[in-house]
Amino acid sequence: MPASRIQDELDSVFACQESNQFGGERFALLFKPGAYDADANVGFYTQVAGLGLSPDDVTINGAVHAEAGWFDGNATQNFWRSAENLSVNPVGGTDRWAVSQAAPYRRMHLRGSLQLDDGGWSSGGYLADSVVDGQIRSGSQQQWISRNARWGSWQGSNWNMVFVGAENAPATSFPNPPFTTVDKAPVVREKPFLHVDDTGAYQVFVPALRHDARGTTWSGGTQPGSSLPIGEFFIAKPGDSASTINAALATGKHLLFTPGVYHLGQALEVDRPDTVVLGLGLATLVPGNGVAAMRVADVDGVKVAGLLFDAGPVNSPVLLEVGPAGSAGSHAANPVSLHDVFFRVGGAGVGRATTSLVINSSDVLGDHLWIWRADHGDGVGWDINTADTGLVVNGDDVTAYGLFVEHYQKYQTIWNGNGGRTYFYQNELPYDPPDQAAWMNGGTKGYAAYKVGDGVTSHEAWGLGSYCFFNVDPAVVAERSFEAPETAGVRFHSVVTVSLGGTGTINHVVNDRGGPSDPATNVANLSGFP
Repeated sequence: MPASRIQDELDSVFACQESNQFGGERFALLFKPGAYDADANVGFYTQVAGLGLSPDDVTINGAVHAEAGWFDGNATQNFWRSAENLSVNPVGGTDRWAVSQAAPYRRMHLRGSLQLDDGGWSSGGYLADSVVDGQIRSGSQQQWISRNARWGSWQGSNWNMVFVGAENAPATSFPNPPFTTVDKAPVVREKPFLHVDDTGAYQVFVPALRHDARGTTWSGGTQPGSSLPIGEFFIAKPGDSASTINAALATGKHLLFTPGVYHLGQALEVDRPDTVVLGLGLATLVPGNGVAAMRVADVDGVKVAGLLFDAGPVNSPVLLEVGPAGSAGSHAANPVSLHDVFFRVGGAGVGRATTSLVINSSDVLGDHLWIWRADHGDGVGWDINTADTGLVVNGDDVTAYGLFVEHYQKYQTIWNGNGGRTYFYQNELPYDPPDQAAWMNGGTKGYAAYKVGDGVTSHEAWGLGSYCFFNVDPAVVAERSFEAPETAGVRFHSVVTVSLGGTGTINHVVNDRGGPSDPATNVANLSGFP
């Protein structure tokens, strides 16, 4: 395509998507290997990605950036977008990625510096498998996780900054500044991605599992993994029925969702080991009639990536279930992995789901999850977008990198399996309890953001944040944000609670330790538990 036409396409998509927070349009803008002079301003539901096997196969001379001008510089609603698998030579030496949740910056090589805000507030993001040659400046970011990455230097912090397997990361210094650094990712797999080979044929590269991983998969010149030809995939398009998609899965096909919104009359059943389910352009699955959107069997090696699960108006008991109840298989050698998988209850309209994600299988890897009961948009209210819990983990040895769970009406996260590990947790308690009586856990005020089950004997988590903003009744109190058994095998590192603007109170950080966060003392830190 001529350069002028490419820029026209980029500008046209951005004009449509800059403020289109809850619309139905979806876009994947894919660049074949080569060099381009382009300015890609990335709006809602837009994926900008390279089709090379390495990020350096596609070079953008200009910018691949996210701005918050549509919201007066406030990036706290810059959701649902991504930049992936590109190298960028930024004009002026610095690019901007001013985002909050569900906006990964993944497999990128930025030949310059990166700014993570746009002058106003910003509230969390995810950088993985990327190299930034210059400095990363976090600016107003309240929290951020960087995993298996490298940069020249890092500047900035606010409440909770987590680094896992990152080269040149600052040392742990929580709470001043609030840096939490883990030298290596103990077990991790990168997200599958679409690419073209030397003959121009499309394939999906599936990165291999890594242990004790530090740095990127690709910057050394070779990367572990293998490619699947596109002919092994069923390529779904909006309008395809769940029964059609399930029939393709039953024949042994992998699944590629092209951009769009998919309304499902039955759950998608992923039963075959090693199946790849890959969404492009924030492809969105909406279950109807109270069904689940997807169920994954208790099998090895399934990869689910790049999807938004959006609750329908009839309550679904669960949106995504990984393994049926009672799953007992071991998958340590080849775990199921979830990459850039997002959930929404309300916002685009009335949605209801008792639990968004249930993980019954063991050894599952979560690689960037945002699980959100909407606090704004359409179909939002205490008795409207009803949702008890964002995430329930029943499997053992489940690991999450970048776990964001917000606004659910009971426990945000319940972790019942042993051996669980969480690297970075970001939470906002529900904004909208109408009064204290409406938000009681028996005789306890409110529900914890993160509950480790009473019978759990081993669990560890690093870099945890929970915030309150009870804007309907600021007198509402949460007794604690983190709740766990008092045992040596259950450990938390670097935990923070915040009363946003002093609007509401969290009495304690973990159990009866730490706190309060209230109108007098907004921020409370706890370096460790027990």
